[in-house]
Amino acid sequence: MDRRTVIKGGLAMAGVLAAPAYLRAQSNKKISMLTWNIADQEAYFKELFADFTKDNPGVEIEWLDKKGPELPAFYQTQLVAGTAPDIIDLQGMIWVEWAANGALLDMSPMLEKEPAVAKLYNPDYLSGFVYDKKQFAIPFYVAKTLLYYNKTMFKEAGLSGPPKSFDEIINFSQAMAKGEKTGFLTLNFDWLYWPLMRMNGVELLKPDMRTPAFNTPETAAVLDKLAKATASGGINKIAWTGRWVEPNGAFASGNVGMLQAHSASYFFVKGQGPWVNPDTLGATQAPGNWSTPTNHAFVISKSSKNPEVAWALIKHMTGNKWATKFALSRRILTGNVEADNTVLAKMKTEDPLAHAVLQTQIEHTDKMTGNWPLPNDAQVKDAFWPEIQNAVLGRKDSKTALADAERAVTRVMRRS
Repeated sequence: MDRRTVIKGGLAMAGVLAAPAYLRAQSNKKISMLTWNIADQEAYFKELFADFTKDNPGVEIEWLDKKGPELPAFYQTQLVAGTAPDIIDLQGMIWVEWAANGALLDMSPMLEKEPAVAKLYNPDYLSGFVYDKKQFAIPFYVAKTLLYYNKTMFKEAGLSGPPKSFDEIINFSQAMAKGEKTGFLTLNFDWLYWPLMRMNGVELLKPDMRTPAFNTPETAAVLDKLAKATASGGINKIAWTGRWVEPNGAFASGNVGMLQAHSASYFFVKGQGPWVNPDTLGATQAPGNWSTPTNHAFVISKSSKNPEVAWALIKHMTGNKWATKFALSRRILTGNVEADNTVLAKMKTEDPLAHAVLQTQIEHTDKMTGNWPLPNDAQVKDAFWPEIQNAVLGRKDSKTALADAERAVTRVMRRS
């Protein structure tokens, strides 16, 4: 359900429409904010906005939330219509295309004027929102992939601990494959499977960020191993055909040994898997400490009539006080160092397993991959992934699939 909230002087009104015209006319500065599928946070934003407007009298804030599949199309429509929201919560690398097309405000000058603001955030998460040497987004909440493993299945297979290399992932998967049980799953959207490539030294593009670099014998060897393990049942086929519900649900069943997914998967798996507890579920870094982030961040539309107010509100939302409140209420991390340390300290006693999962999110943040700042990221994914899927599912041999993927990615790059 979409929600709009207009707040002025601490007064909140919810409904389909904004405030009455006579009330809007009295407002000195109006800004609007679009968030990504967090309509359940109405109480949080009501309190936050009231706190902000208390120190910023005359500011009117309109809040609109859209579900994930709807938000990009909605924002693009608003851009074309000249009515883009001032602040937008965007996920993954989708922001790069809009930044490259001139739709987003460069916040670098603002950070240069207030260097203390940048120091609030984990520098690796913050730098993940830089394109063309410009800062276009500020972290809202963050997540990156890790490796979950079923300790019970590991014990039954005689495995003493999580895998330390790609080959061990493959070998462990085979060791746990028996009957209905399989050894490994990965989420595959938004490059979340890319740590499997990176731990083998595979690069998507050359340093020019335009030329494919992945069509190598090493990549073919990786795909051959994945295809062989998939055909034998070591790797669950849902790893290559599912998206979110299917692989997480399969792991929650207790019949899969390992899952490569981001931290949000923990709460899904725990909610569906009665077997999940600190004695049965492990959480660790993937081999090589490689991970792919899938973060949310706030951007400002370049067309904003009140960019200073939008910037002030972003600072307010992602500052220590409100980032901490958000992190504690949703049990997630935000990229704000103080807020994240606070929630981790609380989780350590309240939910040790959740603490173990979240702890991975602040470790080895210099080893994040699959987050290339490509304006044509979606098109590259659409060109590359189908051929990789063909290879791991045995529809094509790896060399043919890689050659076809290279041609498809090259065409995309030439059009950009």
